[in-house]
Amino acid sequence: MALKVAVQMDHIANINIAGDSTFALLLEAQARGHTLFHYTPDRMAMRDGAVFATVEPLEVKDEAGGHFSLGEKRRVALNEMDVVLMRQDPPFDMAYVTATHLLERIHPQTLVVNDPAHVRNAPEKIFVTAFPELMPPTLISRDLDEIKAFRAEFGDVVMKPLYGNGGAAVFRLTADDLNFGSLYDLFATTFREPWVIQQFLPAVKHGDKRIILVDGEAAGAVNRVPSPGDLRSNMVRGGAARPTDLTDRELEICARIGPSLKTMGLIFVGIDVIDGHLTEINVTSPTGLRAIKRLGGPDIAAQIWDRIEEKRTLA
Repeated sequence: MALKVAVQMDHIANINIAGDSTFALLLEAQARGHTLFHYTPDRMAMRDGAVFATVEPLEVKDEAGGHFSLGEKRRVALNEMDVVLMRQDPPFDMAYVTATHLLERIHPQTLVVNDPAHVRNAPEKIFVTAFPELMPPTLISRDLDEIKAFRAEFGDVVMKPLYGNGGAAVFRLTADDLNFGSLYDLFATTFREPWVIQQFLPAVKHGDKRIILVDGEAAGAVNRVPSPGDLRSNMVRGGAARPTDLTDRELEICARIGPSLKTMGLIFVGIDVIDGHLTEINVTSPTGLRAIKRLGGPDIAAQIWDRIEEKRTLA
């Protein structure tokens, strides 16, 4: 089955192909004979309820410095595509939310991965709170008294923006940290929305496991170990990727959340687990595919395309 596939992403010229999961999906799609089209979110338009984009035919090659070629731009109705991959990186801001509204107009006639309405309604650090029994103690607030009370109860905490990504602005605050007042003021002037305050998990020094689920089923994982002197394990922040297997507890977490992911049309999801505690459910633009395969794990890009092709066959 040859599909017409449009990928909505940050410009392909600027990605790091060694670790980019969107690129892994593109390589696999091309190998299967699908026709690829590239566009950035700013090239979208809606006219009288119909959604258009200015796209460029795309070919990819797993070669640093020569990883893509683009054809001539043309304006197309996105409902002429079989599949749209919504893969631009956060921030999850009003521009991102607006893109989900536009793509919702074409889904499911055109299969949008992930389902745009549920992407909009499942921000990673809020959706995860639907499963509090799987999480460490977590507060979402910007109220000073609430945060002080949470710190008094748990002592050592992590504070991070609600809609941040890639480990940006993640801070650990010990019980006696005199920087709390200054950090509160900084967050209060920088972020309009509430923040996430979470009990610190010391076992993060051994790794923050990224587990990929495909249509609600556990597919593979990579353990991301923070670099010395850093709290954050994100690979874009210097975290080291290590091979790993799933523990019984991690399989239990996947089994608990998997049915919800499947029902919501969230085909490609990455969850973060520290010492058996679920901390985030990433549905916007999950990463980890290339690292998992490079470390001897499964080819999850192939699994994702198997599921996409199955859904298009049944449509």
